[in-house]
Amino acid sequence: MATQADTSGVRIFPPAIYAAGIALGYLIRLVWPVRLVPIAWRAEERWLGWTLLVLGVLLAASAAATFRRAGTTPNPMRPTTALAFGGPYRLTRNPMYLGLAVLQTGAALLLDSAWVLLTLPAVLWIVRRAVIDREERYLEAKFGAGYLDYKRRVRRWL
Repeated sequence: MATQADTSGVRIFPPAIYAAGIALGYLIRLVWPVRLVPIAWRAEERWLGWTLLVLGVLLAASAAATFRRAGTTPNPMRPTTALAFGGPYRLTRNPMYLGLAVLQTGAALLLDSAWVLLTLPAVLWIVRRAVIDREERYLEAKFGAGYLDYKRRVRRWL
């Protein structure tokens, strides 16, 4: 049985960080609307927005399913029991967070809000510092050379 110390120490559920970025951008949009694209491109913007939103969900869901197949949880607040190297983890060490970033970009297009897109760099910075850095230290300590080798082979984002 894992102890409470057997976690990454992440205290914020990562999807909540992305949701907060989208919500903040939307609230700013209500006060100071800044369109993302000209009105003439609205149909293309909607199509691209839905496409990115669906791709983001599919990428994050695929990554979560890969974790489950490996026998571990996708929740960074719970103990990691195995490393996942297959599926989207062959291309990026953080496909769930990348998927959520793609989803936020799609949401910005669907809401036609530059603010939702402009909150994304801050969201990514928070995810990097409050989540990824903690996860990587934890995985290095727990899995040692196996995880370090994986880090050498696969990039953090793309």
